Amino acid sequence: MLDPGHNGGNAAHPAEINRPVPAGRGQTKPCNTTGTATNAGYPEHAFTFDVAQRVGKALADKGIRVVYTRQNDTGVGPCVDRRAAIGNEADADAVVSIHADGSEAAGATGFHVAYSSPALNAAQGAPSTRLAQTLRDTLRTSGFTTANYIGGNGLSARADLAGLNLSTRPAALVECGNMRNAAEAARMTSADGRQQYAAAIAAAIEAYLAG
Repeated sequence: MLDPGHNGGNAAHPAEINRPVPAGRGQTKPCNTTGTATNAGYPEHAFTFDVAQRVGKALADKGIRVVYTRQNDTGVGPCVDRRAAIGNEADADAVVSIHADGSEAAGATGFHVAYSSPALNAAQGAPSTRLAQTLRDTLRTSGFTTANYIGGNGLSARADLAGLNLSTRPAALVECGNMRNAAEAARMTSADGRQQYAAAIAAAIEAYLAG
């Protein structure tokens, strides 16, 4: 299952996306958020949707069945708990959520991959860790640099992300880079750059499924 973060209609529906929903570990979180954008205004939701479509096509071309959490970039949500449920209901062999970061920290650059920790079920243990590591390794060998401002060695153990907390399938979340960094923003804004991200993510998923 591919989960392109956010959605294009979220900003126009604050009441819907701000309502609290279950987030796992006894927490609640807003249904969804608007996401970030480059300094020039290219939005995260557009980036994630485009990359997810490219990843999905590459996987489908290999005969891999792909489920998406959203079908367009003009809707609202779905909420983070529903996104997790879609993967669970599909009995997905791998769940990959695609995002981009918006750090204002000086010099913040690079990608990182988040996974649920401490694990709440068997799928969040070794399978999710292997998925996260495979994504990290494949992105790195594809020429992407690990983050210098969050996590460690390209990985980030998280207990606060609803989509990971609520998943009963192997799941990881890829922050492809920092949209506030000029070089990464340029890459994300270009079709060629998005294809590079997509090719690496698709290769990682294929490698994970083959393992």
